[in-house]
Amino acid sequence: MPQISQFAESWYAASQIFWVLLTFGFVFFVIGRGMLPKIEATVDARDRKVADDLAAAKAAHAAADGLEESYRQQSEASRAAAQKAVTDAKDKAARDAEKRLAKVDGELADKLAAAESEIGAARTSAMAEIEAVAAEAAGDLVAKLSGVKVAVADARATVKAVLHG
Repeated sequence: MPQISQFAESWYAASQIFWVLLTFGFVFFVIGRGMLPKIEATVDARDRKVADDLAAAKAAHAAADGLEESYRQQSEASRAAAQKAVTDAKDKAARDAEKRLAKVDGELADKLAAAESEIGAARTSAMAEIEAVAAEAAGDLVAKLSGVKVAVADARATVKAVLHG
């Protein structure tokens, strides 16, 4: 075979082996010693950046959890304060109505029918005040909790439905 006849001449085979070794040596030093460390450094830098980003995300998540818990506590405190304000307003209105009733009974015992109409008016007024205070407190509470401004008419209708069953 003529293709294998080239191996019969040793000087030709030695030349080919020399150039193959020279080419592979050049490729080894250029790529293996020159480019590969740079590529590995880039991969390591990317891995460090990803790890740092994950750590920052975990820290942000923990901070968000803390803010959420703080928000819940403030929300519960605001809700309790609003309920206390409504209860206090009801108590005050009831005390005021009782004072007026006692005064009317003492002064106008003979005009019982007129006193009962005044008591009814006072109760209606007190409920209107309670409804107004409760509607305002509920509107403020909704605005604080959700950031949505509730129309005064909607708040009054909701409070009236809750108070009057």
